[in-house]
Amino acid sequence: MAEYKLLLPSMGEGVMEATIITWLFNEGDNVKEDDSVVEIATDKVDSDVPTPVSGKIVKILKQKDEVAKVGEAIAILEIEGEGGSTASEEVKTEAPASAPDTETLKAIEEPLQAVASNVEFSGDLYLSPLVKSIAQQENISESELKTIKGSGLEGRITKEDILAYVSNRGNQPVQQAASAQTATPAAPKAPASAPVSTVPVASGDEIIPMDRMRKIIAENMVKAKQIAPHVTSFIETDVTNVVKWRNKHKDIFEKREGEKLTFMPIFVKAVVKAIQDFPMINVSINGENIIKKKNINIGMATALPDGNLIVPVIKNADQLSLSGLAKAINDLAYRARNKKLRPEDTQGATYTISNVGSFGNLMGTPIIPQPQVAILAIGAIVKKPAVLETKDGDVIAIRQLMFMSHSYDHRVVDGSLGGMMLKHVHDYLQNWDLNTEI
Repeated sequence: MAEYKLLLPSMGEGVMEATIITWLFNEGDNVKEDDSVVEIATDKVDSDVPTPVSGKIVKILKQKDEVAKVGEAIAILEIEGEGGSTASEEVKTEAPASAPDTETLKAIEEPLQAVASNVEFSGDLYLSPLVKSIAQQENISESELKTIKGSGLEGRITKEDILAYVSNRGNQPVQQAASAQTATPAAPKAPASAPVSTVPVASGDEIIPMDRMRKIIAENMVKAKQIAPHVTSFIETDVTNVVKWRNKHKDIFEKREGEKLTFMPIFVKAVVKAIQDFPMINVSINGENIIKKKNINIGMATALPDGNLIVPVIKNADQLSLSGLAKAINDLAYRARNKKLRPEDTQGATYTISNVGSFGNLMGTPIIPQPQVAILAIGAIVKKPAVLETKDGDVIAIRQLMFMSHSYDHRVVDGSLGGMMLKHVHDYLQNWDLNTEI
């Protein structure tokens, strides 16, 4: 017999650690290759970790609520060894992709580390995107960062390290003054989180602690509203052709592909075309610079069974056909609702769509996810009487109508750009070609 160390795998760009939620097996249990053995949580998504080998769990190294670093051993398995290996001999395996070296990690993450601030770092000090963002928002100079003793992999500074430093920073006036002289002027940072009010609890009231996901959502929503001045435009769209087209093709498509054909691929297709017409909607803000994104990655707000919300991302949506979009959307929605998403599935969105119509709502004003600058809300499709212009004059007919609302960041998206982009989505949907192939 031999030992095999189960390592925390790589979980996508910028994700360096995860919290153990629960072990699905106990010490002494036998597991098979590809069995999910532990549930983990990052600041992006919850997911399962499968074992690449079959064997018996002899030691769990990371307990519930403990944090593990990427590449760190979280359990030891006893497996069948080769050539009469003994239990004390560790299986020699190729280093997994979950433990990249320092240079590889830098190559992966450095392009992601631009955030809204003028504070500069030389690159001599490795910082994850999250840590760098906190440092820049708090105007912490590189010389200050070098005084922080990191508790992460290879001594790197973790989120907990820098937050602890920030909380104690007021007790270090000398260091703070010195760093202020070396730091370059910072862009105005986002205001601090809104103060938490004390709410009286009456007899019979139920206190429900927020779960981890809800805390992350709450923090991100407050931050997004503090950073971006929101403006919203509305439009009502006649999607009768879209409904007719889908009704004609949905059974054929499901029989051919084994996939449901929803309205979402059509909406995504129209949005992608409109983004190509107005590429300045597909941007992010970095201090006083605008980052124009090359890729069109569409976030898809998805409600989870527990009532929380997650936004999986359709990567390179402009390169997918309607059939490809349908498959990608169905796959992401299924894995989101069954906790099968990988962290990279929720990263890199450049524009987001929220289908509030799935809840029977006519319209909504969603919050723009940072660092994007716009989000589209799609309402319920409702039959209504509408005035149609014909060559013989105006007539009233029953049509399939739908409201859309477009919320955008007024720092870089003016009413003309935000409104015209919405109008183009409207035009693509209202003039949908009934002969479109799927």
